[in-house]
Amino acid sequence: MEPHKFNLKYLLTICLISAMGGLLFGYDWVVIGGAKPFYEPYFGISGNPAMQGWAMSCALIGCLAGAVLSGWLSDRFGRKRLLILAALIFIVASLGTGGASSFLLFVIFRMAGGIGIGLASTLSPMYIAEVTPGKVRGAFVSINQLTIVIGILLAQIINWRIARPVPADSTVNDILASWNGQTGWRWMFYACSFPAVLFFLLMWFVPESPRWLLKTGRGRKTAHRILEKIGGPQFAGSELASIVNSLEGETGQPIRKALREKGIIKLLVLGIVLAVFQQWCGINVIFNYAQEVFADAGYGVSETLFNIVITGSVNLAFTFIGMFTVDRLGRKSLMLFGAGGLACIYATIGLMYYLKLQGLPLLIMVVSAIACYAMTLAPVTWVLLSEIFPNRIRGFAMSVGTFALWSACFILTYTFPILNKTLKASGTFWLYGLICVLGFWFIFKKLPETKGRSLEEIEKGMRREV
Repeated sequence: MEPHKFNLKYLLTICLISAMGGLLFGYDWVVIGGAKPFYEPYFGISGNPAMQGWAMSCALIGCLAGAVLSGWLSDRFGRKRLLILAALIFIVASLGTGGASSFLLFVIFRMAGGIGIGLASTLSPMYIAEVTPGKVRGAFVSINQLTIVIGILLAQIINWRIARPVPADSTVNDILASWNGQTGWRWMFYACSFPAVLFFLLMWFVPESPRWLLKTGRGRKTAHRILEKIGGPQFAGSELASIVNSLEGETGQPIRKALREKGIIKLLVLGIVLAVFQQWCGINVIFNYAQEVFADAGYGVSETLFNIVITGSVNLAFTFIGMFTVDRLGRKSLMLFGAGGLACIYATIGLMYYLKLQGLPLLIMVVSAIACYAMTLAPVTWVLLSEIFPNRIRGFAMSVGTFALWSACFILTYTFPILNKTLKASGTFWLYGLICVLGFWFIFKKLPETKGRSLEEIEKGMRREV
């Protein structure tokens, strides 16, 4: 079946709506970086690296919980209901974080937002993968990464526009006494509630995943109707038969039994390593600790907020490139390019910090790292995680992969202030570069190509290739 025969308008609509979970994920994840210079004086943690790291990373505890729960809950209640729940959590968390009167409440609501992130980061790409045909799956799953990037850029722009100019010689007490330090940072978090409400309302009009309907042994007619609307009667018939065949005798099978099958554990290990590598490649420290990164490069707070917007714009532009190349160049080649490119860029950034080269040259290298990541590891990892696992364990396996991803992200985020203080910026980026070299080797040796194949074809092939 050729791509142009699919109902791409309908497919794009439901994928964009479900991918709004990615937008909220991106916004909630990055908004804290812009608010950081202002909430730290408010809560009195400016001089405490451990508490600063906890404030930045506490949401990841929620991410881990959301990731763990997402597999079991989505397999029991469906992908659609869990995405609606994620939207509701984002609404509560954004309003609660912005209104926090104490550091304890701030942490609690950040953790709640993390649960929403954990659910959305697992379910949005999984849902899109389950409703899209193989020939266009890479591009459509990458829509989730696109919305993540839009959310990141939205947070960066809102942070920049909300924050009033900060004089270069401002002290911690000056910032605390300012509008930014008392009220401005709160509106950075409040703003997330508006797209969260929109996501909550629109998700009620999105159909359930046909693969989940068939996996649970109910809704065969509904699944056929959804598939027919996507690709016509012929596509619906062949796709339905293929899905049913892959699930033959497996409906309601316990996960522990499925895990004993040949090749399943190797697939889980592959997914875990890819998820961990996407985080330990180090790019998220640039988004989460942009203030420190650009401060070390010689920029003030106001200049930093503007530079962050630049990095977000580049992130968005190169995500589009990744979307349009993933189904053409393939998953493996883009992952290799990303790992190798980041290794070289980090080596250069580390050298610049070591030689104390500040200003525009360092900004260019930081932007280059973001561009490389945006078109490779960022979207492609989610594509791979959504398609390498068999139908009957996809919910569970995606939750394991996402749990590993957020565990790695927690370690990365929590340790950066410590590494930056111990190894300095140069040594920290050289360490991330070494990790990228190891990631390149693993991808080259262990990752099969999956482009252009249906989920059922991938399932058969992966058993032989891993």
